[in-house]
Amino acid sequence: MAAKYPGQVTFVSENFGASKLAARYGVKGYPAVFVDDVLVAVPRDFGYFGEVDGTGRYAPWKNADKQAKFKADLIRMIDLILAGKKDIVARERAGTTATHELGALPNFKITDLAGHALSAEDLRGRVVLVEFWATWCPPCRSTLEWLGALKNKYGDNLAVVALAVESPEAGVKSTVAALSPDLRWGIADAPTAAAFGDITSVPTMFLFDRTGKTARVIYGAPPDLHQTAEATLAELVK
Repeated sequence: MAAKYPGQVTFVSENFGASKLAARYGVKGYPAVFVDDVLVAVPRDFGYFGEVDGTGRYAPWKNADKQAKFKADLIRMIDLILAGKKDIVARERAGTTATHELGALPNFKITDLAGHALSAEDLRGRVVLVEFWATWCPPCRSTLEWLGALKNKYGDNLAVVALAVESPEAGVKSTVAALSPDLRWGIADAPTAAAFGDITSVPTMFLFDRTGKTARVIYGAPPDLHQTAEATLAELVK
């Protein structure tokens, strides 16, 4: 898109955790799109896992018509800002707001890959880490290996639930076969993903304290992902 405006528009990709714009607007997930410093699209605009019809402005994102709509909207907003009419874009997108973080561990129920029932009630009284991942996500693999080491370190004080999304069952089982059997492995259906606040990107990690309250949510794979999570867990497991 920036190539359409040589010398006038620059495309910048920011790491979610290091984005000052995301922090200013309270954006808690990705992708988020800004034109200049105006927030024009948030994750919910692009839909979420399991969504068919789509309620977001550009959902479902896999639909070519929705992608064309986003492109047309983006071109119009860029043209307005280049014409000195940023106020029009700001007014039009005034309703574009960040999503809210999940306040507590939702009351989910799934059947794990071993065929056993798993629910939020089964995790009561322990620190809980829930990781949403996908077989096609390269950063997810290293994190899943690291989660096995975490589980080994904290034992029964920590429950680790790893839920795959948008991934074929055969691929999930093949990946899991080489990883720690101490994690609770599962495939998230659409209701489960929605219960966690709509999973719009992977990896997404949730940390909950012993009472079920949300302690931290980490979106994507920032460079300090493991350090940040370990520091949080060290406090929660005390």
